[in-house]
Amino acid sequence: MIAYQVSRAGEPAAVLEPVERGVPEAAAGQIVVRVLASAVNFPDVLLCRGTYQVRPELPFTPGLEVCGTVVGCGPGTLGPAVGDRVVGTTLLPDGGFGEFAVMRADATFPAPPQLDDAQAAALFIGYQTGWFGLHRRARLQAGETLLVHAAAGGVGSAAVQLGKAAGARVIAVVGGGAKAEVATAMGADVVIDRRQDDFVQAVKDETAGHGADVVYDPVGGETYTRSTRCIAFEGRILVVGFASGQIQSAALNHALVKNYSILGLHWGLYADRQPAALGECHIQLSALVERGLIRPLVSERLSHEQLPHAVQRLADGHTVGRLVYQP
Repeated sequence: MIAYQVSRAGEPAAVLEPVERGVPEAAAGQIVVRVLASAVNFPDVLLCRGTYQVRPELPFTPGLEVCGTVVGCGPGTLGPAVGDRVVGTTLLPDGGFGEFAVMRADATFPAPPQLDDAQAAALFIGYQTGWFGLHRRARLQAGETLLVHAAAGGVGSAAVQLGKAAGARVIAVVGGGAKAEVATAMGADVVIDRRQDDFVQAVKDETAGHGADVVYDPVGGETYTRSTRCIAFEGRILVVGFASGQIQSAALNHALVKNYSILGLHWGLYADRQPAALGECHIQLSALVERGLIRPLVSERLSHEQLPHAVQRLADGHTVGRLVYQP
């Protein structure tokens, strides 16, 4: 089969190289899928750079999130059957940036029939992260104000839709007019272009001084620091990632004085410690898909040749929605 491999750490466009390799085999508890679509995630960028919290041995094939057709199951493996169309995360070194990938059977779920392959591939990580963050960690309530940073990106656009589905008022922060249009189309009630306006003051104005009850922050750095200036009494700041490249230090005296909570979310831990929770979440997300309340925004469907430079554009912050590779 043809797959992209990383044999040295560096920028995606430089280190993602096409190779001919054998089809992987499934061990016990694993399945092999023919990749129908693989959504590109920021962790794929970090994997290429060698800076992700998981560092597989070189060489490896990135691509953490796929929709695929089951073609093989490991010895004694229960769950999906050959021929099933499934979604979930891959097991490195056999990721989704190739024709076949390996997945964990107990963390693989039926692809919603309402979504095509590319949309289904983009449903899993971003929406599971959003659902666990907003519901299990931040306990978002109907009528509350949710502030979403990087709202036109894959993770942010999912949070916008999930916030609206939960009955929250969603304020979206984006960088640029094109991204503002995307956030509006995803259902945000208020869209703030951070290049034109101060989001801190805008949030205070939009909430009559109350502030945001929940902040969804996949950016980190100065974005986090400034979010503490517009967080509501008993508000919750959800730390999802550090796309800015800066890991800020929390001023705990400020959290005490203003009475807000700082919540971390490492979604991948649920797969290891509470895998059944992923299945419960998938049921909830599939129901929202069926009701038409959420639908992944696939902005680009990538051919084999387009993949390395598309991953680089994601790394450089020049994309909206989800990029999906379809080998």
